[in-house]
Amino acid sequence: MDKTEKVPIIRIFERGKKDDLAYLVAGVLASEGLIESKDEIRQITVDDEAGVAHVETREDKKMAGGQLFKPLVASGGGKGASSYSVSEAEGEQWVASQAMISAYEVSALVSDFLYRSSIYQATHGVHSAALCHNKGILVFHDDIGRHNAIDKVFGQCLLDDISLDDRIIITSGRISSEILLKVAKRKIPILISKAAPTNIGVRLANNLGVTIIRFIRGEGINVYSHEWRVVAGDR
Repeated sequence: MDKTEKVPIIRIFERGKKDDLAYLVAGVLASEGLIESKDEIRQITVDDEAGVAHVETREDKKMAGGQLFKPLVASGGGKGASSYSVSEAEGEQWVASQAMISAYEVSALVSDFLYRSSIYQATHGVHSAALCHNKGILVFHDDIGRHNAIDKVFGQCLLDDISLDDRIIITSGRISSEILLKVAKRKIPILISKAAPTNIGVRLANNLGVTIIRFIRGEGINVYSHEWRVVAGDR
């Protein structure tokens, strides 16, 4: 096929939640630093039954040995963010956004988030992630792995041209260094979870300019970094 010929960005042939799988693939590629734009993708084909995704890019991509051969599905674990590390992030602020959020808005967003997943309500066996603005949820996905859920969110934003400017990420999982780096790389200023962050996650958030908020049902919120972004009351 002539490389100048226009073809659909995504072609999916399997059954099931087709868009979710394409979003996961695109999100993983972006998280691993293999693509930065959907224009780099010629075609994504996902075979759900075989558990295989084939991606054709417009230019050859060089991958470090074993870069993609890491587990993507885990109950809380699958390592990610191999294209950047804790040591590389030290001393460099990535997020300069002046976005702010009120304690009331945090509570309202998380309350909506906690009841958004029908799979979680039925099984209590999946993680969820959402992209939000102050007044509501814009993109929502769930998956057995917390990394995968966030990659689905970012994959949809990449493929559907959804802006990340001054947005908020909510995750059901703990905020580890890998999750924090994944979010900071996309210049997201506010990261909210119902789970506690790790010490390294908090340290990186302070270094990189990300506000970490933990929502505790019935007890309000804890803010671990860049507290100036959180204001009292409802703005």
